[in-house]
Amino acid sequence: SSGINAEWPLRPGELSTLQVQKVTGGATNKLSKIKDVRKSIARCHTIHRQKQRENLRKFYLKKKYMPLDLRPKKTRAIRRALTKNEAGRKTLKQRKKDTHFSQRVYALKA
Repeated sequence: SSGINAEWPLRPGELSTLQVQKVTGGATNKLSKIKDVRKSIARCHTIHRQKQRENLRKFYLKKKYMPLDLRPKKTRAIRRALTKNEAGRKTLKQRKKDTHFSQRVYALKA
């Protein structure tokens, strides 16, 4: 990754010179190199973006809110579903009912 960071500033200039050569009628081997240079620029962009997002995730890890694009995508239904804590909660009435009329335990004769 350090090699990519070192070559990153050189690539756009190289691409523009190749494009000028293409217009002025340069050699065919130079024209085929345009694709490679564009791909390497894209590769550098991708790695840069991944590092940026990784650092943002670390930054927002302990925060209350996280930007929408950094949150897990999942599905709309799963995102809106109750959390385990919310699903396990009981109303006051249900708690009273459970304590006053708990499950009866019977001793069976063998």
